[in-house]
Amino acid sequence: MSWRSALYVGRVRHHRFRPRSHALNYRVFWMLIDLDEIDRLAAELRLFSRNRFNLYAFREADYGDRSGRALRPQIEVALSDAGIAHDGGPIRLLTMPRILGYAFNPLSTYFCYRRDGSLCATVYEVHNTFGETHSYVSPVEADQSSLRQEAEKVFHVSPFMQLDMRYAFTVTPPGQRISVAIDGHDAEGRLITAVLSGKRTELSDAALLRLLVSHPLLTLKVTAAIHWHALRLLAKRIRWRPHPAAPERPFSLGSAVAPHAKGPVQP
Repeated sequence: MSWRSALYVGRVRHHRFRPRSHALNYRVFWMLIDLDEIDRLAAELRLFSRNRFNLYAFREADYGDRSGRALRPQIEVALSDAGIAHDGGPIRLLTMPRILGYAFNPLSTYFCYRRDGSLCATVYEVHNTFGETHSYVSPVEADQSSLRQEAEKVFHVSPFMQLDMRYAFTVTPPGQRISVAIDGHDAEGRLITAVLSGKRTELSDAALLRLLVSHPLLTLKVTAAIHWHALRLLAKRIRWRPHPAAPERPFSLGSAVAPHAKGPVQP
């Protein structure tokens, strides 16, 4: 079987620097799903289904506007509204699938390609535990093997961080390895960093079965870990902040950072 879709197995790391240090480090895996291959994947893989229960499943209603509409048109509209030229090339989504019917993805990333294979944009779809979602649409500078982008934070993710922040993204697009690093800056400098990284492996029933054993109930553990670390932050007396209203628009525009720029993006 020859697919553009794949599995990435690796780790997710978070580190908060202020006012008290707090870190986490977990083993995780993701699926990179080419949106044009979903039906073929569901037909040829016994352990993966689209919009129905299986050991692993993909459901459109978990993403985008949560309506269940096809995702490709939704992402293409977001790119067009952001003024990003996209000529109908592949769109690939890095995400954790539903496992035994359950999924929660704090971050899912769309890699949007032109027909010539060049990357034109990324879309960072963020979900919080309050049932809300927002996406940051960022253009890609030409000829960047490692992407650098930034965006103003407009969406409430954690009650332990304020909205008055700026994100800096550093991304290695899907290849033999993948990584997405996010630095969150406030007026005092870098507050938090989060990094996901993984190594590519072939998507197959055998690989999915191995991951079910090596990463049991992964998506449920993600939600449990979020609440466990929230309790630990409370114990450290990190300030709890009220929940602001969600943005009116489902997408906001980020920006690319010139390839020659050096060092961390400053707030």
